[in-house]
Amino acid sequence: MDKSTSGWINGLLGVLIFSGSLPATRVAVMAFDPVFLTVARAAIAGMVALCLLLAFEAKRPGRGDVVPLAIVAWGVVVGFPLLTALALRHVTAAHSIVFIGLLPLATAIFGVLRGGERPRPGFWLFSGLGSALVAGFALTQGLSASPVGDALMLGAIVVCGLGYAEGGKLARTYGGWQVISWALVLSLPAMIPLALLLRPPSFADVGEGSWIGLAYVSLFSMLLGFVFWYRGLAQGGIAAVSQLQLLQPFFGFALAATLLHEPVTRLMLVVTVAVVLCVAGARRFARPQGSPRRFAGKAVSTP
Repeated sequence: MDKSTSGWINGLLGVLIFSGSLPATRVAVMAFDPVFLTVARAAIAGMVALCLLLAFEAKRPGRGDVVPLAIVAWGVVVGFPLLTALALRHVTAAHSIVFIGLLPLATAIFGVLRGGERPRPGFWLFSGLGSALVAGFALTQGLSASPVGDALMLGAIVVCGLGYAEGGKLARTYGGWQVISWALVLSLPAMIPLALLLRPPSFADVGEGSWIGLAYVSLFSMLLGFVFWYRGLAQGGIAAVSQLQLLQPFFGFALAATLLHEPVTRLMLVVTVAVVLCVAGARRFARPQGSPRRFAGKAVSTP
């Protein structure tokens, strides 16, 4: 299996795990304050990550990588979880999942700005079309219903795209699980005190579903998903593999309908099928002009 294919497989595994994040967050914020949920999930994942780094004697990041790791921490450890948790106080999980369709385009743009990647024009055509489809769907749902929730989701997409691109670049040196682990550990000195300070006065009224939601976003969304995701971005290219997230609404819709009994309309499904086609088109044009592709073990230049 070549490196590019391995990257797409790892990326897909990451997307499958991330697909449960918004439904799990939706359940968790029914009992937990969004800010507490954000710091608690980061604190739990950070303590697990610290144990992993110590157990495997992972390479410590160089001084020049501290700022990029801080950007990762701000984008995916704090920014995205906090903004989405706040947004889910105003919109449904099914509605918020649609905005995830904008994340591949944001990640690809930051991949160019921060990772030095140069996809061909056809890539931007399909990436932009996929993003336009999900943005158009959001407009049909009536943004006036909750402008606050939609604004929070858009902000979450921007900071997350930056964190993904920065982490994918670092993963080329450190590996996927080390990047997210060091980012979590970097935020740990702030997250633990905040989690203790913001904890609810009593946990007696917290239901089983909210505890399961907290566990999922802490261990799967905050840690395990990134192990596969950052590895995939490093192997297959940030701009290219990021397009797999156009598939995330499909998986998320299924979870929202199954677990939360939220309505999934026919239009949602039609848009999802269309963005799947956009993923296939974006992958075809993800490599720069003239870059080699491998067929039967031989390198062939891309036309």
